[in-house]
This record gives sequence, C-alpha cells and structure tokens, in this order.
Amino acid sequence: MAETQPPFPVKYFIAALFHDIRRLDEARGRFVDLWGAMDFEGSDREFDVTGYYRDEMGEPLYRRIMSFEKLEDPTLLVSMKLACNDIEDALRVSGKRTVNCDAGYLDHNKVVLASAKEAGQKIYIDKGIYADLAGRYKDGAYRPFEWSFPDFKDNRYGQELLAIRALYLSQLKALRRVQNGKIKMVETP
Repeated sequence: MAETQPPFPVKYFIAALFHDIRRLDEARGRFVDLWGAMDFEGSDREFDVTGYYRDEMGEPLYRRIMSFEKLEDPTLLVSMKLACNDIEDALRVSGKRTVNCDAGYLDHNKVVLASAKEAGQKIYIDKGIYADLAGRYKDGAYRPFEWSFPDFKDNRYGQELLAIRALYLSQLKALRRVQNGKIKMVETP
C-alpha cells in the first residue's frame, strides 16, 4: 500500500479575456489583493478563435496570462474560480461582463483550468467547480488535448507557459530537499 503524501504546491495563473485595458487593470488589482504579487505577465494576445464573447464584451478581445509569485496547494483552485466569478460580476457594466477570468495552475507536467461547466474530460472538485486538464508537458512543451480551448491548442501561449514553468521549477527547487530517500518540503529563510 502506498503512503499518502501531501501534494507539491503549484503555480497559479489567470488567463484573462478583455476588451478594455482599464477593466483588466481593475481586475488585476483585485487579483493581487486576493492572491499576492505577480511574477509574470504575458503579452496581450488577440483572442480570435470564437465569437462567443463578442456581443457581451465587445471587440477586439485580448487574453493576457498572469502568474502569481506564491506557490499554493492545488485545492485552492475551487476558491480561486469562485473569486474570479465574483470579480467578473463586480466589474459588469449594464449587466455585461467586461473581463472573463480563467483561473488555472501549472506544475512540471500539466496545465489545469478551473471550470463551472461539466464536460466528459472534466473532474468535479467541489462547490460546482471542475478541473479541466488543458495540457500535458512533453518533449519541451505543454501539449494540448483534443478538448483544450482553441487558443491554448494553437500554441500562442506556449512560450509564456514555459516561462511560468521555469519560474515554478526554480521556486520548487528552492523549497525541497531529499531526506531519507523522500522529497520533503522545507521553508526557505
């Protein structure tokens, strides 16, 4: 029988959709208030893979990926997604969302997004939130699955995800040591 072990911490990020940069800045401030300093912000990439959000949010739409400095437990995903929903609601104008905040995390071998929608590949976690495996690290890149979002599938965020992964691996290395053949988490001074 295998002994249970606590999970390694993961690197959380937000993949935010927006039309108006001022609304993204408002959301970003709320993210930092809730989850602390950011250590990575990607480029604003045009979100042109679907017209689903156009009527509600306007156009053109962009997506920016931002990661948080502090590593956290993977179970934070549920509360993070619920908080993102609250931020989206708070920033509505005339009942329409001005930002769409996709919470997720990555570790050395996968990208996971939070979702409030059920689908065959998603695993229910708690409080109406599912974990959606969006990519797997293989051969030097996070590889999408057939169900991954189209903009994650076309690799437009590939270099950004690898940059966040490099930050993560550096942080993880600083937090762990091998003791008696087992990896143990340790606090850094």
